Amino acid sequence: MKADEGGLDARKAYILATVVYEYVATAEPVASNTLTQKYSLGVSSATVRNEMAELEAGGYLVQPHTSAGRVPSDSGYRTYVDHLMQPEDLGEEERRRIGDELRDASRELDDIIDSTTRLLGRLSKNLAFVTRPQQDTQTFKHIQLIWLTPRTGVAVVVSSLGVAAQSLFELTADLLPDELTRLSNALNARFADRPLRDVTESAIAALVGELGVSEELRGVVQTALQSARSGEQPAVAAAGAQNLVDQPEFQDLRKLRSILRIVEEQKSLYDIVAGAMATPATSVRIGRELGSEEMADLSVVTVPYRFGAHAVGMLSILGPRRMPYARLIALASGTAQSLSERLSEHQVS
Repeated sequence: MKADEGGLDARKAYILATVVYEYVATAEPVASNTLTQKYSLGVSSATVRNEMAELEAGGYLVQPHTSAGRVPSDSGYRTYVDHLMQPEDLGEEERRRIGDELRDASRELDDIIDSTTRLLGRLSKNLAFVTRPQQDTQTFKHIQLIWLTPRTGVAVVVSSLGVAAQSLFELTADLLPDELTRLSNALNARFADRPLRDVTESAIAALVGELGVSEELRGVVQTALQSARSGEQPAVAAAGAQNLVDQPEFQDLRKLRSILRIVEEQKSLYDIVAGAMATPATSVRIGRELGSEEMADLSVVTVPYRFGAHAVGMLSILGPRRMPYARLIALASGTAQSLSERLSEHQVS
């Protein structure tokens, strides 16, 4: 148990942690005699019962039925996660298996993300979802302006994580293929490996002016770069929603349908992690911290994955509040690390 016990004395902290552990394992409300029989608490059942009553009065436990045992509240889970939980690490064999499976994925970025999501859903036995890389954290690699006819062509923008955008363009006046080649080469020489967001309209306009190429091409390049940076929120890949059906908390079909309706909507999934994306770090949101009564029985573990030094997306596990937090944090963190390594290989190749 951590030194900081969340304001509880040592005995209450230990009992709260034991209630969480037992409830996660059994999905049944925990009674005082269960704890004294199964765990070495060193005190009588009556003492444990009194301590549990005080934990309930303090808002850490709730009693779902008059004659039943107690279960952790949001505050109880929060205290457990922040102060009482013992961190876990993935074993070397499990890390190796995750890394091998991601390396076996296709070289296409979307396939890598989809493979990661399916893998995490399977291993966590919950719903997994991964935000695809945000374009504004990627770097500009190169642009190709391809001549098709004297007045048409294709603009292809390639970022550090693959093709970011491609678009057909049409001009009002003829131009030679050499103009497209000169502009492509100049853009690539000046902006290669700079963040996409730094390739601004004014910088493009200045370069077009220096080269003396068609002013229409400035608009072509700006449109292509704008398309590469477009999207106020990244797409989300999700897998494992069927795992929620197996959780005892969601045997109520009306509750299950409500939750599945939420997780089927990409915007709803993105909104769950939007706050975490502002300051990328491992986070756990529990029950009503998710801001929706429909999600009050859920928790979300979120871990950033990186490309180089930059966090480019978030990897999340969504399941019941009664989840093995330490295990899922370790699993999400290990998978995020393997995904980050895979993306670096993707970029190098």
